[in-house]
Amino acid sequence: MSEENALPQDQPQDGHENNDNQNTQDDSQINVGPNQEEEADEYKDKFVRLYAEFDNYRRRTNQEKLDLIASANGSLLKDLLAILDDFDRAIANNEQVEDALALKEGFVLIQSKFKQILLSKGLKEMHSKGEVFDADLHEAIANIPAPEKKLKGKVIEDVEKGYFLNEKVLRFAKVVVGQ
Repeated sequence: MSEENALPQDQPQDGHENNDNQNTQDDSQINVGPNQEEEADEYKDKFVRLYAEFDNYRRRTNQEKLDLIASANGSLLKDLLAILDDFDRAIANNEQVEDALALKEGFVLIQSKFKQILLSKGLKEMHSKGEVFDADLHEAIANIPAPEKKLKGKVIEDVEKGYFLNEKVLRFAKVVVGQ
């Protein structure tokens, strides 16, 4: 080949100049004006303040939740102290009572008061006997042959009662199911 026809290695053969060197810049060497630096510092400062503010908010709300839970338990325990006092009085009075009927009445009154306190706090008893078995509410501990056809797949007996707290299951009922 002659030197006139030989293309330099820098130039492409299609006749266009190679602009790769002109178009590529190192991003770390971009010239930033003084206004842009101030603006970036301002945004950074706002971000740091906002992050700190959010972190404080998160801590404060977590502490408020813990305080609310502790005070809710305190309220329940304060109400239950009345039941404890009733039991103490019943035990003291029952040492000399020989009438079993009076003892039974006393315990029924204490149980009734206890249930009222729990009801006022949102506890509700689950009625399962005779109902269709529901795995979302019941825990089957045994399956027995149903004494009647209509009891097939239904709860025959409550072994342990279930309870709701504000319409959510607090404790599943342990039941015997008819097969």
